[in-house]
Amino acid sequence: MHLQGYGCAGMSATDYGLACLELEASDSGVRSLVSVQGSLAMFAIWRWGSEEQKQEWLPRMATGEAIGCFGLTEADHGSDPGSMRTTAKRDGGDWVLNGSKMWITNGSVAQVAVVWAQTDEGIRGFVVPTNSPGFSASAIKHKLSLRASVTSELVMDHVRLPADAVLPQVRGLKGPLSCLNEARFGIVWGAMGAARSSFETAMRYSQERVQFGKPIAGFQLTQKKLADMYLELSKGILLAIHLGRMKDAGTLRPEQVSLGKLNNVREALEICRTARTILGANGISLEYPVIRHANNLESVLTYEGTVEMHTLVVGLALTGVDAFR
Repeated sequence: MHLQGYGCAGMSATDYGLACLELEASDSGVRSLVSVQGSLAMFAIWRWGSEEQKQEWLPRMATGEAIGCFGLTEADHGSDPGSMRTTAKRDGGDWVLNGSKMWITNGSVAQVAVVWAQTDEGIRGFVVPTNSPGFSASAIKHKLSLRASVTSELVMDHVRLPADAVLPQVRGLKGPLSCLNEARFGIVWGAMGAARSSFETAMRYSQERVQFGKPIAGFQLTQKKLADMYLELSKGILLAIHLGRMKDAGTLRPEQVSLGKLNNVREALEICRTARTILGANGISLEYPVIRHANNLESVLTYEGTVEMHTLVVGLALTGVDAFR
């Protein structure tokens, strides 16, 4: 909804953020689908693709007729994507793609994958129809987090692609990292949706649950929990709004997105955990959304950059010293 042209809505970054908040108030997996579709797969084609690639895929992706996924993470290379082992080699006028990707949202339901690979020209992105011979995707089972989200492993076994399958406008990690920055912006907002849902559930429950002759909302310790939760929820939403306005003005920097993602997911998870304590034993029941949100946020805390990576991004911005290696 925040992309221009090709059937996209062309709305503001703040509009998109508000939508992410409402979607994740339902479930993080729903917002994840949207983030991967619009901010990773579509954005990669929209920002770095050829006009032909844009015309072929973006209108169908904008309407949901085609689902996309984003193949960057590998089983052995998550925080360090520059060490990826997936390769693309020229063979005459074609490219031949080999390798695998792990923890790929939408992977086994996608019609197109944006896959990043090592080439003789550095890291390049490729637009890969998922019906290409040699391409396969299998769903990852037995998850206790993001259960509403399809997560897959992608395998490329001598996938032959035409020369025009490569994203022509970018080389190196700048390509995938620019896409991740878009998705992280949505997470800044989305995490507050999960937090709001848990806070509101705890608030209602505390007013209905009677112990020692009165609702537990009347006890000082419960009120402290509610006040602290509301404080962090309000701060997180205000931070998201501020970053959204900066993005709309064209002044938002990647380290500021990292700051927002780091803070809002961490605080959202703490809000969910606190809400769980107010609900007591009912806090672990799926009759209420709290434990589901908490479990989902355990994944959100790690994906699109771990706590450690975002901490070091902020540290680099503050000190000018790179501590990644």
